[in-house]
Amino acid sequence: MKSITIQGTKREIVGKKASKQLRNAEQVPCVVYGGEQPIHFAADEKSFKSLVYTPEAHTVVLDINGQNVNAILQDIQFHPITDRIIHADFAQLFDDKAVTIAVPVKLTGRSKGVANGGALRHNMRKVTVKALPGNLPDDITVDITPLKIGSKLYIKALRNDKFELLHPDNAVVVAVRASRASILAGGGAADDEDEDEEVEVAEDAAEVQAETPAQTETQEDSAE
Repeated sequence: MKSITIQGTKREIVGKKASKQLRNAEQVPCVVYGGEQPIHFAADEKSFKSLVYTPEAHTVVLDINGQNVNAILQDIQFHPITDRIIHADFAQLFDDKAVTIAVPVKLTGRSKGVANGGALRHNMRKVTVKALPGNLPDDITVDITPLKIGSKLYIKALRNDKFELLHPDNAVVVAVRASRASILAGGGAADDEDEDEEVEVAEDAAEVQAETPAQTETQEDSAE
């Protein structure tokens, strides 16, 4: 998986007042967990641009006073009004310890069903994977060329020995449904049972994601 570097300065003083001073200076209070002790540090708010405001998934090299720590972004908090970053939590990476992260699903090719007037539905633009750091994929690429009108591609088709997908096998990643134009042209009508099935699958996927410990909210006061 691609990695970016964030420069940080270790924080000797933590607490609400110190954190407020950092934010006024356009610095983000941060913590990295997973080692013997949590490391409190601050980083320039602008350095998060290529990590947060992107559809790509990255690991992070935290350069804290010259000490490099490999990590992933675990949780990030935004100001409710200004939308500025006010706190970030990182989890340290270890070669022998699996981690959980969301990666994008990229589509390639042109569906036969879309060429015949069908409508493409990209239901899962990101999927949650669990793997050793060395096996984390940058993305999961799906060739949609074979999909006809009425076809669906399920999570089970993306299973891989290198990583675990934390979704049920019957979760629909992408589907080609009959559009109004294709129905009028004789391409077939939508199946109500299929629609009910998709709703049930979406609910199952939501339950799995809710149980995944990848994104645990950290209260600002307690984190600092």
